[in-house]
Amino acid sequence: MMRSLLSVLAWMAVVYAALCGYAYARQRALLYFPTPDSGRDDLPQLWVPSGRERLRLWVVGTRSDAPDAAALIYFGGNAEDVAVTAATLRVTLPRRVIYLVNYRGYGGSSGQPTEEGLFADSAAVYDAVRRRHPTGAIAVMGRSLGSGVAVHLAALREVERLVLVTPFDSMIAVAREHYGWLPVSLLVRDRYDSAAAVRAGQVRAPTLIVIADDDEVIPARRGAALAAAFPPAQARTLRIAGATHNTIDRFPPYPQALAAFL
Repeated sequence: MMRSLLSVLAWMAVVYAALCGYAYARQRALLYFPTPDSGRDDLPQLWVPSGRERLRLWVVGTRSDAPDAAALIYFGGNAEDVAVTAATLRVTLPRRVIYLVNYRGYGGSSGQPTEEGLFADSAAVYDAVRRRHPTGAIAVMGRSLGSGVAVHLAALREVERLVLVTPFDSMIAVAREHYGWLPVSLLVRDRYDSAAAVRAGQVRAPTLIVIADDDEVIPARRGAALAAAFPPAQARTLRIAGATHNTIDRFPPYPQALAAFL
């Protein structure tokens, strides 16, 4: 009996170890879902070099060549075609020149996405936008995965305003929500630890955090945990009742808040 029990436990341990190995090896395929080149010919584009990679940015706005124009850099979700966001942001923020970033590996940009790569790209994009608008204010907006990139950039560069939509405190915390039976703290490589002192603790820009109360991908408590990492006077939190991860922009308080804040 004891020998049979030990055999079963050993078999279970082998299966568990195999699942851990599979999760570790495949984690980036579970995190990043690169979108294809949408081939938009109705949007101006800007190519930005970042190391060995070339990033395609869609440009929205009529003052893209004005040195004093106020700009917004937008980082989207892990499966988002950011070009689709152009119409909404154009109407909501008509006075901003908006730069929609295709991550490396997304939308015609070269390379493969990783946390290190996206962080490096965010700085390259900011510097390119600053050269185009040397006297204009630059705000940064990140949605879902993009919130992790946006917080990193806001801690690194001078940002006028920061908007975080359906954000999270860390990828480890989100992974625990979905894969609590795995030792995620040991497995996760791309951590996007936005709530860390070196990230949120270094941001000086006024911040708007928009949380979907019924978010099924990133539970609202993860956004609340991120909000708690900012000084209370610095960050304003808007929770939208009934909104889910992918429907939040259909609720009127969302564009209203963006327009008022930016």
